[in-house]
Amino acid sequence: MTVVYNIVVAAHLLGMAALVGGYAAVLRAPQISELVVWGARLQLVTGLILVGLGEGSLDKDYNHAKIAVKLVISFVVVALAEVERAREKRGDGVVNLVHAVGVLAIVNVLVAALWS
Repeated sequence: MTVVYNIVVAAHLLGMAALVGGYAAVLRAPQISELVVWGARLQLVTGLILVGLGEGSLDKDYNHAKIAVKLVISFVVVALAEVERAREKRGDGVVNLVHAVGVLAIVNVLVAALWS
C-alpha cells in the first residue's frame, strides 16, 4: 500500500505544479487555462485519496484542523477555477478570479509546508 500512497503523492505534487505553475505562466495576461483547472481538480482528488489511504491503511496521524483548512481552500480553488474557465469560454472573464485562484493555491501550499 505504501507504493500506491507514494504514487498518489507524486500525482498530488504534479497537480500542485500544474496549478501554481500554470498561474505563474499567465501572470502577464491573466486567464485560467485548462492546465490550471485540471491541476486544481487533481489536487483535490489526490488530497482526499492521500488522507483516506493514510488514515485507513497506513495509520498516519494527521492534524485534522490542517486537513480541514486545506480541504476548504481546495474546494474554493476548484470552484473558482471552474467558474472562471467557463466565463472565459463565454468571453467575459474576470481577472480578479484568476488571481484569487493563484493566490489561494499558493496559500494552500504554504499551509501544507508551514503548519506543523
